[in-house]
Amino acid sequence: MTRQLHLNAFLMNTGHHEASWRLPESDPYAHVDLAHHVRLARTAERGTFDSLFLADGPQLWSSVGQRPAGALEPLTLLTALATATEHIGLIATASTSYNSPYNLARKFASLDIISGGRAGWNIVTTAGAEAARNFGLDAEPAHAERYARAAEFLDVALKLWDSWEDDTIVADKAAGVWGDDAKIHPPRHRGTYFQVEGALNVPRSPQGYPLLVQAGSSEDGKRFAARYAEAVFTAQQTLADAQAFYTDLKSRVRQSGRDPEHLKVLPGIVPVIGSTQAEARANERILEDHIVHTHGVERLESLLHLEPGTLELDAPLPADLPPESAIEGAKSRYTLVVELARRERLTVRELIGRLGGGRGHLTFAGTPEQVADEIERWFTLGAADGFNIMPAVLPSGLETFVDQVVPLLRTRGLLRTEYGPRRTLRDRYGLPRPANQHVTARPALATA
Repeated sequence: MTRQLHLNAFLMNTGHHEASWRLPESDPYAHVDLAHHVRLARTAERGTFDSLFLADGPQLWSSVGQRPAGALEPLTLLTALATATEHIGLIATASTSYNSPYNLARKFASLDIISGGRAGWNIVTTAGAEAARNFGLDAEPAHAERYARAAEFLDVALKLWDSWEDDTIVADKAAGVWGDDAKIHPPRHRGTYFQVEGALNVPRSPQGYPLLVQAGSSEDGKRFAARYAEAVFTAQQTLADAQAFYTDLKSRVRQSGRDPEHLKVLPGIVPVIGSTQAEARANERILEDHIVHTHGVERLESLLHLEPGTLELDAPLPADLPPESAIEGAKSRYTLVVELARRERLTVRELIGRLGGGRGHLTFAGTPEQVADEIERWFTLGAADGFNIMPAVLPSGLETFVDQVVPLLRTRGLLRTEYGPRRTLRDRYGLPRPANQHVTARPALATA
């Protein structure tokens, strides 16, 4: 079968551009409107996307004066979207830093059951002191400690999802036996961060485990991805950087003893589409003209760990920024932003404009043909297995992509024309259903 693109729709209220909410077409209340999200999900499903994705964090992300702030809890929202769609995968972000394995494993298993096997988990370790203070901590845990906790969290979650064998339920009414207790396997986990005794209180779900997604590109993040991840969301600004990341991560997966084809690399792209290139650039300028630069400066100073008032709009970044090794927050995003500014010799004002659409993800303005060409180029030249599609404006940006770019990708044989009979999210990503560890460990019965 010809290799085909995996497309994920990254949905964010009125769009990924920070000024999208100011456009006449935008609804400032879209972020808490279920009908808005149903429309987006059905649009992505019409485009035969593999999945849709909701970001999240346990803190208020920005000043409410800047843009629509806050969001519906993603697992709750995706449960509603599961009833409004039939095929598309449903990926929620949830933190290993500020959750417990038992509750989170139960929620994802429940979503997988309700959706018929379409759940995915974007695993994050949550950087930032703001989130830490919401959970009784004075400061965020160190970067390495967050990933150590995440690894144990995943190990516990896998034990919980395997605590029921697939055929535990007998449902023998005549014998009065509902289930087989011998097929329940309590984790009885005692570790550094967690102690979890009992089996999950929901049966094993259609996929066994939700699709495991990860978004960190630091050294700790790549080690974690090589061990656990089945899809990786990444931000890359150039084809060369994307190729290097792709090759490195696939090599790490192979070295960990896994099949590199069982991890899909999906860079983010913010497509700004026009009928001509000039129209696309004009659409991009309209968005840039609506940026409030004081907000941009505040966010950039926070990302770069600078004191307020350090940056000047029409000057370059300071020359004496700390190295990535000194950063305990979002390490890979810090490095991406600094390298972008240095490489293209951007002023702070120009950098804010570049980051306004995708916070470091590739922004591409062009015609539908040019967008399809760029996607195909990265896909065929070893930089991506697919893309995280991040429309600058919603819902119009997603609708334009589905109506004008998707047909081109289908004509080129790069994207499915229909979903087909296989139903689970793992099926869409070409991944096997994980065997229950207790079943595979059981010795085979002797035969006569």
